[in-house]
Amino acid sequence: MKKVFLIHGFRSSPNGGWRPWLLGELAAADVYACALSMPSPEAPEVDAWVAEIARYAERDAQDELYLVGHSLGVPAILRFLERAPEHMRIAGAVLVSGPIEPLGENASIHAFLQPPFNFDAIRSKIGTACVIHGDDDALVPVRHAEMLAQHLSAELVIVPHGGHLNGSGGWKELPQVKDALLAMTGERP
Repeated sequence: MKKVFLIHGFRSSPNGGWRPWLLGELAAADVYACALSMPSPEAPEVDAWVAEIARYAERDAQDELYLVGHSLGVPAILRFLERAPEHMRIAGAVLVSGPIEPLGENASIHAFLQPPFNFDAIRSKIGTACVIHGDDDALVPVRHAEMLAQHLSAELVIVPHGGHLNGSGGWKELPQVKDALLAMTGERP
């Protein structure tokens, strides 16, 4: 069975932004999807977030798994893949507006981004990836997306005037994520 797990970002929730819309779109395409509630989103801890993703991935390891992350959800997915056992394989990931290098002085966020990612380990556990980013994201510069796409040999989708592609920026729908997922899963809406 194909399953999609959505991982929200810092100070966010499973019901924020475009996630509810995406869940509905995937349900209409007969793809199981669940938005995870990450622990302590106001003061996130990388080990707790990785453990939460691992709990679902290990439980459903016999399924064809896809991960979608937004903002801090992206480095959480990358840390999960980096630390996952060698036999763990994720079919695909859609990574939206995520940082891959330290930003600012927030120690909680910094812990997700240091030490540098082991992209060899990450690539060995993922089938395909798509990186989506706003061309004018004031929180995470677009160069992060460009570097991430290069490291993962992933498709890069730049959204004009997208900002951080979050709910407070007006993004209640994000068709680029749906299109990327449906292309990965081979499903049609």
